[in-house]
Amino acid sequence: MLEERPLTRHIGAEIKGLELAGLLEAGLEETLAGALRDALARHQVLFFRNQRLTIEQQKRLTESFGPLLRLPYVMPLEDDPEVIRVLKEADEGGGVFGGDWHSDFSFLERPPAGSVLNAIETPNVGGDTLWVSQAAAWEALPAPLQDLLLGRDAIHVGKPYGAKWAPPLQTRAGGSSKMVRGDPSADEERRHPAVLKHPLTGRLMLYLNPLYVLRLDGLTEAESQPILKSIQEHSLRPEFACRYRWQPGDLAIWDNLATQHYAVNDYHGHRRLLYRTTFSGLRPCDLAAVAPRDAEARDAEAGDAEAAA
Repeated sequence: MLEERPLTRHIGAEIKGLELAGLLEAGLEETLAGALRDALARHQVLFFRNQRLTIEQQKRLTESFGPLLRLPYVMPLEDDPEVIRVLKEADEGGGVFGGDWHSDFSFLERPPAGSVLNAIETPNVGGDTLWVSQAAAWEALPAPLQDLLLGRDAIHVGKPYGAKWAPPLQTRAGGSSKMVRGDPSADEERRHPAVLKHPLTGRLMLYLNPLYVLRLDGLTEAESQPILKSIQEHSLRPEFACRYRWQPGDLAIWDNLATQHYAVNDYHGHRRLLYRTTFSGLRPCDLAAVAPRDAEARDAEAGDAEAAA
């Protein structure tokens, strides 16, 4: 049995009593790997203190959750295409990598199932990361909004990496996080179910985020905006969230389809370095909570949802 210490009622748990480096060098047993996957399904994000894994050990841990995934649009390590350096130097201004509420790369056909973040150097104060449970947010969502979303797709686009919705220069991450910008292919629309069903727990969960979701299927951007804004404000209620204070050697593993997260940009003058690996899994279309509805049924509920928003 894992020693799990929940951080909040709805999301996040610290896993204690494991020395991961030694276990990974010996070969992580499937029983333990399965227990970690089960814990992640229940808590949505797991934290491990003072592990100090090498990059190779981090990659082995990542593979216990799913196949390693090479991410587009973000430049990896020069000698390892499966690892991203999440770095902000002390003298960098502007934004920070991950500094908006989002689910990673939801505009891809097969978005990441989850990621592992390994803290190498952290500021004495600041640089926290927040996660919010999309299962808890769904369960507390008003019924008219649930009715609107079930069986409906959301339209996702890669706004930060495309040309049409490129963010202002002053808000972008600094030079240490090198990304592809202005790529028209990132502006291509991708449909994913607005509500997913977790394959292990069976819980329903929202799959919407303000960074990549453009509109709801069957509604215009103008019609979608107040509904999506209302849902996002609801999703960020403090009782659905946890906030993690990093220390060097810490690890976080999160379920990307069940959460949104946000990197806090409050440590100017201090260096912050983490390494990130990512694993793949089922596509959102394989996790749809219910079968898609026809357009007439979707549109009949839009008025009620707009009133609720």
